[in-house]
Amino acid sequence: LKNRVGIEHRPSVVDSKKRIGDWEGDTVIGAGRKGALVTLVERKSRYTLAYPLRSKHSAGVTQAIVELLRPHKQVCKTLTFDNGKEFCGHGKIDEALGSTSYFARPFASWERGSNENFNGLLRQYVPKKRSMESITDEEIRMIENRLNNRPRKRLGFRTPSEVFHQSLRRVALRP
Repeated sequence: LKNRVGIEHRPSVVDSKKRIGDWEGDTVIGAGRKGALVTLVERKSRYTLAYPLRSKHSAGVTQAIVELLRPHKQVCKTLTFDNGKEFCGHGKIDEALGSTSYFARPFASWERGSNENFNGLLRQYVPKKRSMESITDEEIRMIENRLNNRPRKRLGFRTPSEVFHQSLRRVALRP
């Protein structure tokens, strides 16, 4: 990937999960490689976003990520991806959002553990044997809503939505 910056260069504050605005991204492919979803998870809150794709070509993935994160641009500091070619538009994403993209080491999915965890939760609703082409926008919003409003032990039994929106209010109140 051109201009790829490895995760070893990512600021250590990202690992602490103490600030909002550090996102992890991935694509989830459907059965028969039919359709895909872009998934994004905010590391501190576990707040998740998903977007349907017809294919996982770079241009569509880039556009989807920008569309998903544009409403949250003020809390979009870093993005961490795997090394898939679909993320070669990371420069355009960073330019549009004012973020910095980093890439996990090959075969080190634990370096994007929040996103991998979400993808596992997503599979409770969309099994691997199902084509992503059959998923409606309404179904995606329902899945996001359920998972963003599901209490998590790691969050002190608060929901990702609660933590994310409380953090947004704190950011908005800062001078």
